[in-house]
Amino acid sequence: MRVTIAVPETHIDNANHYAMSLGYSEADGLTYGAANWEDAAGNLYAIASVLTGAGFIENATSVLPRPAWDTESIIDLAKATQAQALVVLWAGEGVPPIATPAQITAIAGMEGREAVQALGLSAVMTDDLI
Repeated sequence: MRVTIAVPETHIDNANHYAMSLGYSEADGLTYGAANWEDAAGNLYAIASVLTGAGFIENATSVLPRPAWDTESIIDLAKATQAQALVVLWAGEGVPPIATPAQITAIAGMEGREAVQALGLSAVMTDDLI
């Protein structure tokens, strides 16, 4: 299943710790990069759209243990838990939520472009995109 996640710019660091806690290595700490997406009010977001395996949503909504690979305590579990508390997940019932700066918004089961549109986000136009 595809999950598309919009992270407000102010929560990118915490969201990357959350991604590492659910992921396979320190590289998952690069999941949310530059905030290159914006809502109608000009708030900035980073987006990731990934195919997930069975059990992903259950793992993402459960207590976050330190993964076995994190033997050097790279993950700040307090930050990961803070990010987890901000997640609003839509999984196909009713109208999908739009992105807001107060939450991390996740849309499950929708193709990436369609999910970004549902989130109410558009690419930030910069000189290198023109």
